[in-house]
Amino acid sequence: MTEFELIVDSYEQPIERPSEYEIQKKYYSGKKKTHTRKSQLIVLPNGKDIVDIVAGKPGPKSDINLFRETRKEFESKQRFNGDKAYEGEESIKTPHKKPKKQELTPEQKEKNKELASARIFVEHLIRLVKIFRVAQERFRLHARKYEQIIMTICGLVRLRIGTFIF
Repeated sequence: MTEFELIVDSYEQPIERPSEYEIQKKYYSGKKKTHTRKSQLIVLPNGKDIVDIVAGKPGPKSDINLFRETRKEFESKQRFNGDKAYEGEESIKTPHKKPKKQELTPEQKEKNKELASARIFVEHLIRLVKIFRVAQERFRLHARKYEQIIMTICGLVRLRIGTFIF
């Protein structure tokens, strides 16, 4: 896989509010102002296939920490493409950030556009996953079934895009 520059992104899904206080604290996402689970997708360029899925992690876990946990499964020279949430990781190419009280140069803006046009395919695959209501709306089933359901949905998405063959 090292010949490809893989694309990585994650999304959060609301869950039922846990009854125990310690579990509530673990799953409460300040960003979404609700209890969530986070899933991460790593895909091939042009969205040809889903390479790796991490499902069911607690919502407040940052994208970069979630990536660092799964990074061990790939070769050390593997390169990735990500958004600003992955800034600081040496193996991920991220867009340039606008400096305080300054503007980006035209070259930096052009480079950001190129990165965005390469990254859009992971957003399209996340949209295909979220077509299924069970992966989009609040997850009401038992918590231990979450990972299995998300993996099944990703298998259906792979079948839809033509990469999963019986």
